[in-house]
Formats: sequence, structure tokens, C-alpha cells
Amino acid sequence: MSDRKKNKPRRWPPASQRQLRQRFRTYRAMRREQRPRRRIPRTAVPSFFTLMNLFSGFLAITQAHEGNFDAACWLILLAGFFDALDGMMARLTNGTSLFGVELDSLADAVSFGAAPAFLVWTFGLHNFGIVGLLIASLPAICGVVRLARFNLEFDGEKKSFFSGLPIPAQAIFLAVLVLNFNHPDWFSMPGDNGMALLIPIVVLLSLLMISSIPFDAMPTPTPSFLRAHPIRSSLFAIGGVVIIIFAFTPHPHLGILLVSGVYLLIGIGRAVVAFISDVLNTPIETS
Repeated sequence: MSDRKKNKPRRWPPASQRQLRQRFRTYRAMRREQRPRRRIPRTAVPSFFTLMNLFSGFLAITQAHEGNFDAACWLILLAGFFDALDGMMARLTNGTSLFGVELDSLADAVSFGAAPAFLVWTFGLHNFGIVGLLIASLPAICGVVRLARFNLEFDGEKKSFFSGLPIPAQAIFLAVLVLNFNHPDWFSMPGDNGMALLIPIVVLLSLLMISSIPFDAMPTPTPSFLRAHPIRSSLFAIGGVVIIIFAFTPHPHLGILLVSGVYLLIGIGRAVVAFISDVLNTPIETS
């Protein structure tokens, strides 16, 4: 027998080959019936944006540690953008769940609690020693308390008002404030005198988070909501236009600072008016 015949591979008979293929098809059909194909859950889409929010907050901490304060601030703003997207996508896909609420809170604790706290500490509050350290910790501490209270009060439905300043709004205001502080064209107070302005601002924002002052929630862009709340929707639309206009200027962060400041003033002003109204309407007891 020649070497060519010895090395020639063995072939299956045609009948046996057809039987093997038929058995393989039958096996695959049985597996499909036993294990149906899993669909991507609805919560996957908003959870993706939530994780991108968390990742942006982590990058903000690393950039603040490296002294790249502008990058850290813009990353906190990017985290706020992802936070708005995950809520919007959860409502559009009907993917709201307890898992999503908990995941969102954990991401917010990093991106809007730890990240801005570390940012203001490294940016200037470290110059004030232990006092600066304690004040810098307030955004993280009060932010976590704010998130825990929100989770307890959350009933699965989006509300038009928040009880207390939302933690993303606090973080965004601090981020744009540091951005403007970092550009002497707008804040011409270098050194500890300029940095001292951060102390009352950080304290005020932290106290507003754990207060019961109502702050407007971002409106849902639906025709029914726009008809029910025309003034609020118009104010948010004007704020968006202002931010877009300033985006094409040399100082795009100034527009975000102005809109954030007006948002805070509206909430505080509404609370002051309500307090004065309650005082005036309270009857005076006489003995």
C-alpha cells in the first residue's frame, strides 16, 4: 500500500453524514425550546447612562487630583448631562425600577457628592486647614442625606417639585463657580480673599439640599405637561436658549452659572415669600 493511500483522510458515507446533520438540527431546535432567547431588559438603556454618569464623576475626581480643575468641572457637568439622559430614557422606555433608582443614587453620590466636595477642597479650601476640610465635606455628607431621603419618599412617579435642592443642581453650580473662579476675567480676587467666597456658598448649597424648600424639577417635554405648566416650561426653555447662546462665546460656562443662579434664586425667593405670607396670616394671640 502506498504512502498516499495511508495518509488519505477517512470520509463519512453520505447516509451517515445526513443523519449526523439531522441530529444536530434536532438538538439545536430542542435547545431553543428549552432556553428561549433572552431579550435586553428595558432597564439596560437608562442604566448605561447612569454608569456613564458614575464614570464621569470618577474622572472628575482624578482630574481634580491632578490639578486640572477646568477638566474636572466639565466632567461634573457631563455627569449632569448623563443624569438627565438616564431619567429621560427611563420614562421613554418605561424602564423605571427599584434597581435603577438605587443605581442612580449611588452614581449621584459619587458624581455630585464626592466629586464636587473633592474639587472645592483641592481648588482652594485646603488653604483653610481643618475648617476648610470640614466645609468641603458638606456637599458629600448633605448630598448623601438628600439622596437617602429622596429614595424613601420616591413612589415611582415623577413630581414637578423636589423637596430640597437636587444634588445635581448643587454640583453643577459648584462646578461652574469654580470654572469662573479659575478665570480672573470674571473674579478678580486672587488668593485667600477670593477663595473665602467658597465657604458661605458651599455651606448654603449644602443646607439647601437637606432643607424642605421646594425646587422645580426639570419639565417633561410632553404636550400635556406644557399645557399644564406653561410658565415653568417657558422659563426652562429660556434657560436652555441662554446656555446655547453663551456656548458660542469665549466663556460658555458663564451662561450655565447665570441659569443656575436664577434657578437657586427662584427656589429661595419662593420660600421667602411663602414664609412671609405665613407670618402675616398667622393670628396674634393675646393674653
